[in-house]
Amino acid sequence: MKSWMKSAARRSGYRAAASAIMLAAMMTLLSGCLYPEENLKQNVPPKEAVRNVQAAIDQYFEEKGLLPISNSDQDVPKYEKFKLDFKKLQSTGYLSAIPTAAFENGGTYFFLIMDEETDPTVKLMDIVTYQRINDVQKWVKEYRDSRGALPQGDEMYPGFYTIDYESMGRKAPELRSVFSGTMLSAIMDKNGLVYTDYGVDIMQLMQKNADLQAAEDTDLREWLADASDFVPVKAPEYRLRNGEPVAVLP
Repeated sequence: MKSWMKSAARRSGYRAAASAIMLAAMMTLLSGCLYPEENLKQNVPPKEAVRNVQAAIDQYFEEKGLLPISNSDQDVPKYEKFKLDFKKLQSTGYLSAIPTAAFENGGTYFFLIMDEETDPTVKLMDIVTYQRINDVQKWVKEYRDSRGALPQGDEMYPGFYTIDYESMGRKAPELRSVFSGTMLSAIMDKNGLVYTDYGVDIMQLMQKNADLQAAEDTDLREWLADASDFVPVKAPEYRLRNGEPVAVLP
């Protein structure tokens, strides 16, 4: 990171790459689908469902002092950790039916609870993006197992790279942002872990909200979650560097 920050030339390169991706995203048609979703119900962003479930959770927590969540391991990522257990809400009469938007009822979202210790809040995780990133992760693993190397493209951020789909004999998946509707890209770290790159979404949010301020160690993914009903899916942490969102390694 230090060497990168000292190199103005390389920094310009990252900016150019990010600009290219942003331009490509704007020019891409938001149509078509590579992942079979015939078993998933199509829903408009379920704001009403979020409100109803939030009200049920608030009442459940107030009366029982517990949250209706599924158990999870310590190493489960922050934005996947606390999945809502609808059975606990239904069996106790706090919710009459599972929303059609929920995975448990054939929908395209996992309902999560964020800020569980201070202000339990319902958020949605997009299952389609989650599945597609898992697909790419599988391809990368198969490639590395057979070739002994990663399908690594250009460096997008320090330690993060584009993915060479051509070398894997694959096509890049369509990753539509739940935040902006633009098309996003998958990136890969030096260890072969695959992520969704939300740098464009964070930059757009910054441009729309000039008063946003971040300390050097602020995880900018929080901005996306705070500004909507959704959470970023399979995203790396981001930090503000020279006025731009930069993905950082764990």
